[in-house]
Amino acid sequence: MVWTTKNRTPLLKKIVRSTVFKHIRDNARNKKIFVDSIGGGQEHIHLLISLGAKQTISEIAQLLKGESSFWINKEKLVQGKFEWQDDYYSVSVGEGEVDRVRQYIQNQDEHHRKKTFSEEYQKFITKRLRS
Repeated sequence: MVWTTKNRTPLLKKIVRSTVFKHIRDNARNKKIFVDSIGGGQEHIHLLISLGAKQTISEIAQLLKGESSFWINKEKLVQGKFEWQDDYYSVSVGEGEVDRVRQYIQNQDEHHRKKTFSEEYQKFITKRLRS
């Protein structure tokens, strides 16, 4: 699952990001949502999640995005009002791809030194439109 800050504003500086990621992981655990991996950049977040039998992607997105946005504002982790973009992207991952996806999520800083999130996103959208 991937989602971005409102208007892809780079608000998640490294120290804020690690605090937010820890909070999302703790909040997910409390809600019985299994987050395998979490990572991202200044304007986006990636999560590798295993769904429970009665969980849906939309429920999980609502629970994690809504609560974390509220918490970021309550804790005043960024200047001004913090918001996530309304939408999100999710895709299922086959068992054979889990390690590769986990590594990709954990190496976001390195990955985005070569290609920005915006460049990667545009390439992905263009590729999807051609499919």
